[in-house]
Amino acid sequence: MILYHGTNIDFEAIELSKCKRGKDFGCGFYLSEDEQQALEIAQNRVKFQGGEIIIQKYEFDESLLGNYLLFQHFESYTKEWAEFIYANRKNLHYENIHFYDVVYGPIANDSVGLQVRNLIEHNISLEVFLKRLKYMKGITFQYFFGTERAIDQLKRL
Repeated sequence: MILYHGTNIDFEAIELSKCKRGKDFGCGFYLSEDEQQALEIAQNRVKFQGGEIIIQKYEFDESLLGNYLLFQHFESYTKEWAEFIYANRKNLHYENIHFYDVVYGPIANDSVGLQVRNLIEHNISLEVFLKRLKYMKGITFQYFFGTERAIDQLKRL
């Protein structure tokens, strides 16, 4: 399969140590099967951080998922997905709270930080949290590569 990563700064090697904490699926490298989605992410980064629009393209052997690589798959916005997002967004450490090499699932919308705070402060229920996390442009998905073992399987094209 071909996966895309939208960024504002080009790089050769993926360094998990440079990943941000408190993201949807944890501290890792995020990609999409949708090149347009990667382009929009790159455009947003350029808009807010400067740099240039860069779309990196990777090849990945999906037969490794669930065999060689520990894999978590969320098919849609479910309670399990919402709890996973909540736990990862709340985690402010660079070490992930799960042991998956790769996670696949829906992207949460841009107000996740606010919704996590509302849930932590008990201003909303888990059901309301889930409803508010849905990506407003329709369901879009992302891949998370969170271990060196997973990163080693990505071949930059």
